[in-house]
Amino acid sequence: MCHLQCTARFENIVLLIFKASATLKANVAGTAVGVAVDTSLFKDSAAGRIVRAPQGYDAFVPAPLPPDIDYDPDLVLALSRADAALSELSIAGEQLPNPHLLIAPYLRQEAVLSSRIEGTRTTLSELLMDEVAAAPPERDPDDLREVRNYITAMECGLARLSELPLSLRFVRELHERLMQGVRGAHMTPGEFRRSQNWIGRPGSTLTTATYVPPPVPEMMEALGAWELFLHERGSLPDLVQCALLHEHFEAIHPFLDGNGRVGRLLITLFLTERGRLTQPLLYLSAYIEAHRSDYYEALLRVRTHGDWRGWLFYFLEGVRQTAERAAEQARELVRIREKYRQSVQDRPKALALVDEVLRSPFITVAEAQRLLGVTNPTARAAVLALVDAGLLEEVGERKWRRLYVARPVLEAIETPLEDM
Repeated sequence: MCHLQCTARFENIVLLIFKASATLKANVAGTAVGVAVDTSLFKDSAAGRIVRAPQGYDAFVPAPLPPDIDYDPDLVLALSRADAALSELSIAGEQLPNPHLLIAPYLRQEAVLSSRIEGTRTTLSELLMDEVAAAPPERDPDDLREVRNYITAMECGLARLSELPLSLRFVRELHERLMQGVRGAHMTPGEFRRSQNWIGRPGSTLTTATYVPPPVPEMMEALGAWELFLHERGSLPDLVQCALLHEHFEAIHPFLDGNGRVGRLLITLFLTERGRLTQPLLYLSAYIEAHRSDYYEALLRVRTHGDWRGWLFYFLEGVRQTAERAAEQARELVRIREKYRQSVQDRPKALALVDEVLRSPFITVAEAQRLLGVTNPTARAAVLALVDAGLLEEVGERKWRRLYVARPVLEAIETPLEDM
């Protein structure tokens, strides 16, 4: 078994392991391969402690939140920029003419990217085609189901906020929705783990893992402290509290599977509950996917070095970039909506169909018929009117069940962060 001698080498190998095995889930016992946790690397006792389990492995138990944070000028500036971008996005959400139609593409893109971090290969186009029963036949149905579950979990979570505050009960309900009928569904959906999980190379064991979260008794104590901090109001800036909660949830790793997806769902739900988002338009998975190695390194350094400052810089920059991108996307979608509504304003059915393709840019005549509640010829005429206007174009050369895409809408949704 290889035992690492320096922090830099340890972090590089951990990042390679994370890249090789995108899903952060419980491993089954197997051949003893991988790199064992080097307990000497956990240098800051204020961040947490290493405990030796009766079974002989070492695990990390994070210290209760909040940590001591030095709000130096650079951190204050990063917080100010992120806060301003979030406020601008919230205002943009208030000004949307039909926010429910514009929320849908944001959520679907988030579901695709969050699930991709965990190893699925579904693209946004494939998800959208699947929704109109036109998905490519070679696509893994399990991948699509995981992405659809993410959408369902977020929608249910947003609806549940009016009835139940964010809490451990809320988190369990979210997890249950997320894990229904997918890979990992046997791993007790909606229940905190009753056995030890770990993170490491496929085939690793508890003694060769790269990170071992708290054992079950310590996990339950840590979750209780996490929930108490979740309910605090007014003691910290909302974005700082959100960042601390996310890191701590990932460190506790309370489920056998799905921890990463639940943790990312909670970011949007927390900011919505606190009134920082008027509409659920902020999703960080695109930023995390684009800077994945930095994400894992920042989380790791909190545990090994108590480097909360580095994690906060990462999180706040992610909020800033993502919020600015989302606000620009919202403005672009509104421009697209107004342009094409004006071009078909004398065609009532085509006018109504503009909003529907903003919600989901792939469409068939049969789907248009269902959405508009009209006959097939009327639906076909509405679709062709949007083709003539330049909003829709036919995909492929099908002779039956022809598929159309609103290319301007799809391009606006899929614009990478660096192109905004």
